[in-house]
Amino acid sequence: MMAARAMNSSDANKCPGAMGIVSACESYLPMIKLSRKVLRTNCMDKKIHILYKRSDELKVGADLASHADILVSEILDSELLGEGLIPSLQHAHDNLLVKSPQTVPYRATTYGQLVESNFLWKLHDLFNNESEAMDGVHLVPTGLETIMHAKPQQYSMHCDAIAKEIRLLSEPFKIFEFDFWKRPESRGETGLHIKATMAGKVHAVVSWWVLQLDSEGTVFYSTSPRWISTPANHDKLQTQFPGSEDWCDHWKQCVWFVPGGMSISKDEQIHFQAVHNETSVSYNLKYDNRRTEHYTTPVEMCELVLSPERIAVYGDRKWRYAMLTALQNILQGKVNPLCVVVDDSVFLTILAAHLSSTSHIISVFPGIKEIGARYMHAVAGANNFSMDRLEVLGRRTQCLTMDDTNQRKVDIILGEPFYYGNEGMLPWQNLRFWKERTMLHSVLSDDVLIMPCKGILKACAMSLPDLWRSRCCINNIEGFDHSVVNETFGACGDIPASSEGPCLPYFIWQCGEIEELTEVFKLMEFDFLKPMSPCFGKTKVEFNQTGICHGFALWIDWVMHAESSTILSTGPDHRCYKQGVKLLSKPVAVGINGLRSILECHSIEIEASFNPSNGELVVKHSFS
Repeated sequence: MMAARAMNSSDANKCPGAMGIVSACESYLPMIKLSRKVLRTNCMDKKIHILYKRSDELKVGADLASHADILVSEILDSELLGEGLIPSLQHAHDNLLVKSPQTVPYRATTYGQLVESNFLWKLHDLFNNESEAMDGVHLVPTGLETIMHAKPQQYSMHCDAIAKEIRLLSEPFKIFEFDFWKRPESRGETGLHIKATMAGKVHAVVSWWVLQLDSEGTVFYSTSPRWISTPANHDKLQTQFPGSEDWCDHWKQCVWFVPGGMSISKDEQIHFQAVHNETSVSYNLKYDNRRTEHYTTPVEMCELVLSPERIAVYGDRKWRYAMLTALQNILQGKVNPLCVVVDDSVFLTILAAHLSSTSHIISVFPGIKEIGARYMHAVAGANNFSMDRLEVLGRRTQCLTMDDTNQRKVDIILGEPFYYGNEGMLPWQNLRFWKERTMLHSVLSDDVLIMPCKGILKACAMSLPDLWRSRCCINNIEGFDHSVVNETFGACGDIPASSEGPCLPYFIWQCGEIEELTEVFKLMEFDFLKPMSPCFGKTKVEFNQTGICHGFALWIDWVMHAESSTILSTGPDHRCYKQGVKLLSKPVAVGINGLRSILECHSIEIEASFNPSNGELVVKHSFS
């Protein structure tokens, strides 16, 4: 629409041949329908030709009347290349554009910086973190240091949220430059010598990109972290970082983990190698004059690739000690117990085998399946147990019968709970553990022990202005009415009072500006000692801060062992877990009782109900 308006502006009319046709392509049918609604609302449906195709399916003479003079695109992710920028540009230059087209954007440049951060270290270096736990469990034994690891890739992250935990070990450096106005190469490589500005250990490379929108170099957009200063002059490398003060959810910085970390001295030169293919970028760091540290690579078929957050959980000494304590209490007095690990927890499988030499263990591993079985075979020797005592099913628990247990009743059910592939979902979707336990009801012994034995739904009212704005209704965008999209998107803000705001899985610590407005409170309990059933909870809490309430953070605390009060929390203080964020349709001004203004609410009543048939949690609230 901006392109059509620009071509039909009074300035354009003064130029012969300035009038033209805008063709837009989109391969997702719901978005096509929504686009046409927006065009009709703005009386532009006659000025723009929308094609229900991918750009690489377009053909001149069929879809386009002639080769296009101008290319306008925004197919960028936080890494820049992940949405197919390179192959899309290649096809456009080969087939759709004139020889010397104009493009918006004109150019993109990626930058990086070497950093030290214990938090980032814990997200990928399981071997060195595990060595400090000293609990006898070896998820990554010596010689198999990378048998369990995070995928070597760039991870998008709001690095400003951990800026106080980051030490910058180099100046920013330019990595790649991609020109939209010419055909890009499928593969590129660059080698740099980076001088360390201080001594430390390089745990990661933080990277970002800068867009030059116009050919003259007057309009820029950057995804740089806030510690990069705002430029006054774009001619030098150090000043090519436009300020990005506004928090946004669509683009973040990227983090590339350096395996094992790399110790460096001040002024030392590091050889930095970057390689890109059509959709991603990878990095490699080497010492200029020293031997490079490296890990032994195991047989690929045994590798278990997990999220960085799961790697951090498995390396956390407090988490491991809590699991150890709870399972020791459960196994106490048990002779030849039959244990079933219903989720994808290789940790609990190894721990149970380690703590009880007489136990027989059935691990379901519904997500990791055969890989989990091969992994257990590879690490069994290092953990001093025999695979004769361990059986991996690799299927869902509803298939488990007395035939699978050799006609024995199950004595112990275990779970973290952790389900491979569920990391991006809402916290209560891990109540799948309760469903799995229920499916096993017919094969459970009368005195079966279950870990965790209970789940507690916790909540806290919060001020989340940045996250709320990112999900707010859109209306006038650059002079165009977009309000017709709000109902489809399920946005917050200017919606009917009866409408509910969305519930999102999100890391609270990455939400930009945040503030807790109430104490943490219990909303509901789930009793895993009994079969799955509907649950309801209701409570009223007072606000202990004055501010604007945008919604609630919700999470589950897992009671691993009631008698020892071993509880594992997944709340906002634990950054390796996503919380559920229930956003309000409209923000509410709140205050402390006795100190509030007449316009402020001082308490809130919240109720929640859990439906086991569909696994949905419904949260309702009222302010007073």
